[in-house]
Amino acid sequence: MAADEEIWDRGLQSERTRLAWVRTAVALSTGGLAAAGLAVRSSLPSVAIAAFAMAAFCGGVLLIRTRLRFRRVQAALHGGRPLGAGLDVVFAWLGTLSVVAGAFTFVFTVR
Repeated sequence: MAADEEIWDRGLQSERTRLAWVRTAVALSTGGLAAAGLAVRSSLPSVAIAAFAMAAFCGGVLLIRTRLRFRRVQAALHGGRPLGAGLDVVFAWLGTLSVVAGAFTFVFTVR
C-alpha cells in the first residue's frame, strides 16, 4: 500500500468538512446580519450591534476562505502532511464569541 493511500480515504470526508465550514460561515454571516438589524430596530446599545456585525464579518471571511482551506486540506491529505487549523479557526472562534457577547447584551438590556 502506498503512503498516500494510507492517509487518503476515497470517501467524501473532505467535502463534508468543507460543507460544514460553509454552513458555519453562512450561519455566522446571516445570523449576525439579522441580529444586528434586530439590535438596530430595538435600539440596543452599540456594543450589541458591533458584536453582531463582527459575527457577520467573521462569517463572511470564513465563507471567502472556504475554497482556499479546501485546497490546502486536499494538498495536505495527498501529500501526507498534517492538517493545520490556521486562521479559519480563529475567525470561527471570534465570530462565535461575538454572537455570545451580542446575545448577553441583548438579554441583559431588554427586560
